[in-house]
This record gives sequence, C-alpha cells and structure tokens, in this order.
Amino acid sequence: MIVPCINRTRGFTLVELLDVIAIIAILAGILLPALSRARESGNRASCVNNLKQIGTAFQLYLHENRDFYPAAQDPVSTAPSYWLWMGRGWRGMLTEFIPGDRVEGGVFLCPNDPRSEDNFENTSYAYSMAFYHSPEQIDEMDALADNYATPVPAVPQRAVRVRYPSRKILAGEWYANHTAFSGDKGWFGRGGSRNYLFADGHVEFLPSARIQKSNDGLTNPNLTRNGILGTDVY
Repeated sequence: MIVPCINRTRGFTLVELLDVIAIIAILAGILLPALSRARESGNRASCVNNLKQIGTAFQLYLHENRDFYPAAQDPVSTAPSYWLWMGRGWRGMLTEFIPGDRVEGGVFLCPNDPRSEDNFENTSYAYSMAFYHSPEQIDEMDALADNYATPVPAVPQRAVRVRYPSRKILAGEWYANHTAFSGDKGWFGRGGSRNYLFADGHVEFLPSARIQKSNDGLTNPNLTRNGILGTDVY
C-alpha cells in the first residue's frame, strides 16, 4: 500500500517572529535618523538656494534703481507696505526679478517654515531695516517697539555705502526653521540657527550667538549699531 507524501510547510515560531520584529526595529532606529538628517539637509540646501535667488533679485533691483535698496513707498505710513522687513512689502518689490516665482510660497518660503505659510505674504525671510533707514536713524532706535510701533521716514540706502558687505546681513530666515526650539521669537530672541543672506550675495547658516548685540539689546540685524556702516556678525 502506497502512502501519499504530504509536504508540510514549516512556519515561523513565535520566538523567530519576535526576533525578526526586533531586527526590523533596530534597522529602523538606525536608518530613520539618517533619513531625517538627509531630508533636513536637503531642506536647508533649498533654503540656501532661495536666499541666493533673492540675493540676485536684490542686485537686479539695485541695477534698475540707481544703486538704492528697496524702501517703503509711504515713509510715514503704518500700512502693511511700510514694514518691509517683516515680509509685508519688500517681497513684491523683488518678485519681477525672479522669473516664475509664485504668489504663494516660491523662493520666499522656506520648506521648514509652516508658521509663515499663512503670515507675512508666505514669506519666511526678513529684510533688514538697516537698508532703508540711515545709520543715524538706526542708532536712535534702542527699544523693541522701534522695530514695529514707532515708524520714522524711510531713507533708502545705496549699496556703495555698505562698508562691510561680507559681514552685513541683508536678509535671512526670521525663525530658526532648521534648529527649531520652543518660544522662538525670530530676530527678537536668542537661540537657534538661521540662514542669512549677506550684502555681498553669499549665504551662511549661523547660530544666533554669532550675531552682534543690537541697539535694542537683542541679536537683531534690524538694529545693529551703525546700520549699513557696521557689521552684524562676530
């Protein structure tokens, strides 16, 4: 009598299954941080590229406007167009020099900055007040409110007057988007690191500790002593 052969497929035991799960968890623990760092590195590089394009737009603007930087159209108005540094006016002055820029996002929005998506015209980058106020005006501003609540007439500055272009911040990230921390008040607080565009066109990623103390007691490029005649970094 012939007995039929029955193939039996051996399954995983519970112990073996747990071992596999443990190995997968270990691999995930190794790979996920690396992937996260790679993604952040890519976002930071994208932000640097944004600022370089903005820097080129500034140069084109200067060429078209007799070497003067953007300034408020109504120098004593508290309307949105006045507060250029907060992204509520200066972006529109440069858009024509950035082909293909979208009204929302585009090169003015950092990939790591969800807080600005619904604020400041989708603009992640601040524009230093030193470029549309004279050094004398800047040195008279020594309080936090002078950044936003006590308007004075705008005085457009010329690029040729920037004494240390490689050390003077023209624009930069408002928030520490790539080294986020709780209670981030942007340029009005200490902590974190940011990408900054300098007047000579180069971009650096710097911790706030590298920014000089400003007239309002902060590490705030808006009110660094001597305005465009001074320096922002140590």
